[in-house]
Amino acid sequence: MCLYCGQEATMKKVLMLGTGGTIASEVTPSGLAPALTSAELLRCVPEISSLCSVTCEELFSIDSTNVTPAHWLTIARAIRAHYEEYDGFVIAHGTDTMAYTAAALSYLIQYSPKPIILTGAQKPIVFENTDSKTNLADAFRCAVSDLRGVMIVFNGRVILGTRARKTRTVSLQAFSSINYPELAVLQNGFLMEYIRPSALPAPVFYDKLGERVALMKMIPGADCGMLSYLLEHNDAVIIESFGVGGLPSYQGSGFERVLREAMEAENTI
Repeated sequence: MCLYCGQEATMKKVLMLGTGGTIASEVTPSGLAPALTSAELLRCVPEISSLCSVTCEELFSIDSTNVTPAHWLTIARAIRAHYEEYDGFVIAHGTDTMAYTAAALSYLIQYSPKPIILTGAQKPIVFENTDSKTNLADAFRCAVSDLRGVMIVFNGRVILGTRARKTRTVSLQAFSSINYPELAVLQNGFLMEYIRPSALPAPVFYDKLGERVALMKMIPGADCGMLSYLLEHNDAVIIESFGVGGLPSYQGSGFERVLREAMEAENTI
C-alpha cells in the first residue's frame, strides 16, 4: 500500500535474458562451463523477488568468447518483442565480451526510456566467494529504477554501454568507463545516480549489422600489408591510430600509398 496515495503499489516487471557466461557456470572435468538457467540464478538471490516480478527467458548458454553479431541480434530481437510488456531488462552475460555486446545493443536499441542492464561475474554463482549475487541484485535494482538506455552494472558501478571496457581479468572491478563518467554507483543496495542519458518516448530499434568491418590497431613497425589485406576482405576498416590520428609516414612505411589507393577505389576507412 502506498503511504501517500492509499493505493496498492504495483510491482515492476523485469525480463531476464540468459546467455551463459561465468555467472551461470559450474565446474566440469574440462573446467568451467555455462550450465545454470536464469531461474536457477534467481533462486540464489531471493531478495530479488521483493524488488520486482521477473520472467526468465533463455536465449543461449555459451561462453561469451563464442558470442558473435548474430547473438547480438538475437538479444535485440528478444527485447524488441517484449519491450512493451516489461519495465526493464536484465541480461546475464559473460564478462569477456560483455562490453562488445553492450556497445552493439546501444546501437541496435537507441534512446530507450527503459533500463537495459547487462551484468555477469568474475566467479560463478555456485562459488562461496562469488561476486555474482551482488552484481545480479544490483542489476535488478537498476532495472526497476529511472535509469534508461543500455548499460553495464558491475561491482557497484553503472557504466554507459558505449563506454565500457573490460580492463581487469581477475579483479572484481573488471570494467572501466572510458573517457566518460560512470552513470551511477550502488552502495549497500542504494542507487546514487549522477548522469541520465537522453531518451525518447519510445526506443528506435535496428535489426541489421554490418559484419564485414575490420579493426586495425596501430603499433610501431606495423606492416601496411595488413591494412591492404583487411581492405580487400572487408567493406570497411577502422584504424585505431596513434594519438589523435597519426599514422607512420617514414619512407617505405607504405600507409600513405595504401590509403590513397583505397580512397580512389572508394573503400571505406
